[in-house]
Amino acid sequence: MTHSTTRRARVLAAGVGAGMLIPCVAAASPAAAATPMVSCTSGKAGLAAKLEKDITAAMKDRKGTVAVGLRDRTSDTTCTLRQSTAYDSASVVKVTVLATLLWDAKKHNRYLTTRETTLAKAMITKSDNSATSTLWKQLGVTKVKGFLTAAGMTQTKPGANGYWGLTQITVRDEQKLLGLITAKNSVLSDNSRDYILKLMGQVVTSQRWGTPAGAPSSVAVHVKNGWLSRATHGWRVHSVGTFKGTGRDYMITVLTQDNSTMNYGVTTIQNIAKAIHKDLVPTTTDPARYAPTTTPKEAFVAVPPGG
Repeated sequence: MTHSTTRRARVLAAGVGAGMLIPCVAAASPAAAATPMVSCTSGKAGLAAKLEKDITAAMKDRKGTVAVGLRDRTSDTTCTLRQSTAYDSASVVKVTVLATLLWDAKKHNRYLTTRETTLAKAMITKSDNSATSTLWKQLGVTKVKGFLTAAGMTQTKPGANGYWGLTQITVRDEQKLLGLITAKNSVLSDNSRDYILKLMGQVVTSQRWGTPAGAPSSVAVHVKNGWLSRATHGWRVHSVGTFKGTGRDYMITVLTQDNSTMNYGVTTIQNIAKAIHKDLVPTTTDPARYAPTTTPKEAFVAVPPGG
């Protein structure tokens, strides 16, 4: 890489994250894809068919490869699309890093240190890459794999050589993780779950996009997003979120790749999210709905240079 290229990479990354930075690789042309079929089940009559119809309509004519997961505990509703397709994680893996840190601390019967809480907050609320790299190195891949095994996230493969941004994730496993964060279980303590949700609820404005789009104001929103551009599959753009209130308790994962730009992927995710929120929490008395940022940003994550 030439000196001018390196300098250009730093300029591109300035202001949106620190740590292991790479230049924005030119996106590949998005691949045209046939309208996929979403599969839903529900304990509420008519809801599964409505969700299938509306999610499919939200993806109509959108290029790229999209994977979707939805689970609502209240109505016993699930929707899946490409739930076992693997994607580069980008910054979405940061929730797994925090969960691993808390899981490991619980095993050793200790609280997080002041240093660890500072790093954790920066990692989740600002998507800080330097903080993530520090915690990833501290934990080591062995501990990350240990947590994944305990969590039943058997499809998730940690990135090699410190490149946590290339961790392979699937909708199935991300939904499992969100499930652990939002309900009592033997893997994460109640305090750990509350802490993760607290930080996911404090994400900075420029990163509050994606799955919360269209959520009613009466629903508590917790989100973590990520994006990554590489020479293959163009832009990966992902969003995971949990939502609770108005008699609902649900979680959404949308993973995408082959997007022509970051904003194209964001729009695809938000179209799907709006359809889901509208179907799960139809409202006439509370018209105010969550409006995500119009200028979405994320951090450049740790991946090898050159795509």
